[in-house]
Amino acid sequence: MDNARFYGTGRRKKSVARVYLTPGTGKITINKRDIDDYLGAETLKVVVRQPLVATETLDKYDVLVNVHGGGFTGQAGAIRHGIARALLEADKDFRPVLKSAGYLTRDPRMKERKKYGLKGARRAPQFSKR
Repeated sequence: MDNARFYGTGRRKKSVARVYLTPGTGKITINKRDIDDYLGAETLKVVVRQPLVATETLDKYDVLVNVHGGGFTGQAGAIRHGIARALLEADKDFRPVLKSAGYLTRDPRMKERKKYGLKGARRAPQFSKR
């Protein structure tokens, strides 16, 4: 398992995360910055670590992430998806655990398109009787 590197792509909303797992001590690096520097909210850090906690591999892999697009919440969701896919590549036995937790499922919710005649996706122009 020398020089092993496992890859997973994660997506959520407009965010795309490219995740690389290498055997290590559990260091998570996002866009060349430590997870604590990149993600401010503690809840987002918990979301990112969920697949590692579920598979009990928190201190077995170093995680290197390149992520772009969307906001912090979308990016955290994309990273979680990518880590889950990379863990699956590392060990196929993790599949039941990750699948039952819902980490392998791509979140299909996207921004709804603006429709003609409306001011937004659903927002109608202001109504006036006269």
